[in-house]
Amino acid sequence: MQALDWLVLTVTLVLIIGYGVWKSRRRDNLSGYFLDHQSMPWYLILLSVMGTQASAITFLSAPGQAYTDGMRFVQYYFGLPLAMVVLCISFVPAFRHLQVFTAYEFLEKRFDLKTRALTSFLFLLQRGLSTGISIYAPAIILSSLLGWNIYWTNIFIGGLLIIYTVSGGARSVAHTQKLQLAIIFAGMLLAAWLLVKRLPDGVRFGDALHLAGKLGKLNAVVPRTDWQDADFWQDKYNLLSGIIGGFFLALSYFGTDQSQVGRYLTARSVRESRLGLLMNGIVKVPMQFGILLIGTLVLAFYQFYEPPLFFNPTVVREISTSSYQPAFAALQRQYDSIFVQKKTAAWELVQEWHQHQDATDAHAFIQLHKKAEYVRLQAMDLIHEAVPHADHNDTNYIFLYFILDELPAGVVGLLIAVIFLAAWGSIAAALNALASATLVDVYKRAVYTQGSEQHYVRMSKWFTMGWGVFCILVAQFANRLGSLIEAVNVLGSLFYGTILGIFLCAFYLKQVKGTAVFWSAILAELVVLGLYQMHTVSFLWLNVVGCLLVMGCALLVNALFSGKN
Repeated sequence: MQALDWLVLTVTLVLIIGYGVWKSRRRDNLSGYFLDHQSMPWYLILLSVMGTQASAITFLSAPGQAYTDGMRFVQYYFGLPLAMVVLCISFVPAFRHLQVFTAYEFLEKRFDLKTRALTSFLFLLQRGLSTGISIYAPAIILSSLLGWNIYWTNIFIGGLLIIYTVSGGARSVAHTQKLQLAIIFAGMLLAAWLLVKRLPDGVRFGDALHLAGKLGKLNAVVPRTDWQDADFWQDKYNLLSGIIGGFFLALSYFGTDQSQVGRYLTARSVRESRLGLLMNGIVKVPMQFGILLIGTLVLAFYQFYEPPLFFNPTVVREISTSSYQPAFAALQRQYDSIFVQKKTAAWELVQEWHQHQDATDAHAFIQLHKKAEYVRLQAMDLIHEAVPHADHNDTNYIFLYFILDELPAGVVGLLIAVIFLAAWGSIAAALNALASATLVDVYKRAVYTQGSEQHYVRMSKWFTMGWGVFCILVAQFANRLGSLIEAVNVLGSLFYGTILGIFLCAFYLKQVKGTAVFWSAILAELVVLGLYQMHTVSFLWLNVVGCLLVMGCALLVNALFSGKN
């Protein structure tokens, strides 16, 4: 990065952090620290909800996901709008009526303490692990820019986030996310525009999409009806799994995950919470579609300008100084030769389309692309052998490499700031949620019940710090997880179905008692973990299985032992 980039990056981050700390002055009690005295309008709820979900992983890893796997990941969000409607009908008014700090307080009022404790524990475990993965995303950037060791970079980034979250609370998170998202959307739109402008003369936007389509990357909708086939249930992204599995996952994430519940509990009324959530349901799908589309455009761009054999330059430098360098160099020469042929084929296709002729040579272009990808896979296997501690999957580095290598000075700094800001908002919200659940569901409920408001605010900061340290430790292992945007959603799906089943029992199965739900949840969680280990179904279906198992087993157990609580 050039001096102008560092200036833009520094000024943007300092202004955002300063604004958040200034806005967070009114937080002298738990209501102020965790709920901002329930004073937020709907548009801030919308921005806070979106900012919490749209982490650095979204803007760093999603374009790389589209580059390697196409746009079918967008189907993951197809069930989200319907989930927002259900939330507005059932979840929001219940939480607001009971005046709770966390979603899990409601479960003790409806069931019993052990059910509340189990659900809170599942949330804390899942969200703590996911936040650790989220810390790794901005650490990738700083490590690539400065050549720092990734493990020390995780500690540095995590430490800054702990300080930021401890000093601000919910008010800081919400108000900074307002500015963060404005800068994020502006930065991503600018990146898309510059990406199209950087295409070679004679290659139009439509040509880039056409090339990406020939390579199978515009697969935003994958309809499948062969549900009798075992492969259907293992397919990660198709229309049915996106609508059904995505609905259950979104309903659990936005309805039971304290990092999201805590955002719309800050609203000044039920109406404001509902408006924020419904608008999120409308905006989120096209937003994610646009981010993935950028990834397909990056792929089209690299049909005319040679991409690296491997997108993580730190790992490439490491293997270049090892005994594996000759083997890697041989793969590089093979990759260079295929690219020359593929570039020629791409130009021929573009010229044929401009002349309105049938693109009869598309098969040759596709085959050359497959050959290049096969060489890349060989390089990844070699890297895995030569540098076993490194991430041998470079999906998370593709968009970052393009930003650093192709965009002009100033824009690079802005886009790096965009990814940092996304990390700041989502991780701060997650740490705030972890601290609130720990304080309210564990410490205040079972450890120290008679403390003052000032004592609890002080302890919440210590819990924030403790969870921050835990998340940093998790981040040290995130380099083994491949695509971060997939990893964080897979992790959530291991727990979200069970948690959602508990809440749906609370809302809709009035005859079911706490003991029945508690043991059904434990059984359902064990089944979900077993299915995941056996690779029986894709991760989206785990949300459906976990939820329905809790509800079905709870009804059965309650019928068998109807006399017990």
